[in-house]
Amino acid sequence: MTARQPVSPAPAPLEAYAREFDALFGKRNQREGFRRYLEALLVPSERNKTLTALVNAEPIAGAQEARVQALQWFLSESTWDAAAVNTARLDLLRAEPTTAPDEQGVLVIDEHGDRKWGTKTAHVGKQYLGNLGKVDNGVVSVSSLWADEAVYYPIDVEPYTPAQHFAQGKADPAFRTKLRLAVELAQRAKAFGLPFRAVVADAFYGKEYTVQHGLEQLGVGYALALPPSHGWWHREGQIGSLQEAAHAAGWQDVAHPGCWVRLERHFRDGHTETWWALEVEAGPYGPKKAQRVVVATTDPKTLPERTTWYVVTNLPAPGSERAKESARAPAGPAEIVRLFGLRIWVEQSYKQVKYALGWGEYQVRGDTAIRRHWALVWCAFSFCWLQQRDAAPSTDPRQPVEPSPAPLAAPACQSCSSRRWRERGGGSGDHARQ
Repeated sequence: MTARQPVSPAPAPLEAYAREFDALFGKRNQREGFRRYLEALLVPSERNKTLTALVNAEPIAGAQEARVQALQWFLSESTWDAAAVNTARLDLLRAEPTTAPDEQGVLVIDEHGDRKWGTKTAHVGKQYLGNLGKVDNGVVSVSSLWADEAVYYPIDVEPYTPAQHFAQGKADPAFRTKLRLAVELAQRAKAFGLPFRAVVADAFYGKEYTVQHGLEQLGVGYALALPPSHGWWHREGQIGSLQEAAHAAGWQDVAHPGCWVRLERHFRDGHTETWWALEVEAGPYGPKKAQRVVVATTDPKTLPERTTWYVVTNLPAPGSERAKESARAPAGPAEIVRLFGLRIWVEQSYKQVKYALGWGEYQVRGDTAIRRHWALVWCAFSFCWLQQRDAAPSTDPRQPVEPSPAPLAAPACQSCSSRRWRERGGGSGDHARQ
């Protein structure tokens, strides 16, 4: 067999990481492109992570330079499989004890929108972009992320293609809603053998029966947000919504909490918070029923919007008949709050892959090239986590503490550690998303 031609090595320790992927690139220029792309993504820069900026070329006139065209070819024309690269990335994370997933973590499903101009880019269209909070022209992707109290990293992604890209619009057999993509990502994670305690998502996905039913059919647990106005058929004078159930739970004060249970939440920055949890027993929900709802809040009297969660789950209640019959381990209110609290990691991940690593700054139009760019961004992100193997943590890296609104648990890489966190929210925003 002919020996492979050598490539210009990446700086240590990135070179050792890049070698783990060499078998997936059949040509020397592909292996070269992989290293140069990761180098450029990881180097902190005041410039965007576009093709020209990645090699420090002038944005317009420099676009025709050989080094820019080489990266353009690597993304658009070369023959390598982004899915295979992503699988290899996940295999590396699973093989490392400090990042290996276990059954105490969650699979977070969420979406992200990137503003894009024009009409020629794959999946582009006028649609709701959650990060902008409005309808604009752009590309939306639905992604999955694995997280526990200490580690978080992206798993899979699927772009949402608006109806105008299909001959028959929404009636076209190939058209898939974001809700369907969410269930497909959970299915792929399960087929991959990824362990997780529950699927977690915000109210856009949680309020939809199709998502709840799809996850139930997959045989996986879920803890999904619902809007406070979520209701059910009821007779006049009876409780008919989650917010009504929370107000009717008998709270007077800390000494007289009614049906509310006190929880102490411990965060990675060392601080603790007192929360209160309620097991709803109204309408179709209750500890003995197929679905339960747990309300968690910092103030049962006022139920503040940003720190009140309404979470529906199919995990059985401890001591119930369903717990005896179910293959899923039972979960009390504290466990449901813990699981849903891990959803915050997806917000931190978006900040790092978008602002530090250039998730949406690709200068390509084709579906294949876009997916390759995303795979490379995730490779750079995971490299940062794997470098923590050489760090000597002062405490157990998998200790049972929750995400904190302070940047203490970001990856070690400089490119991924300099962004502020978004204020912690309940993930129950009910936007008009498709």
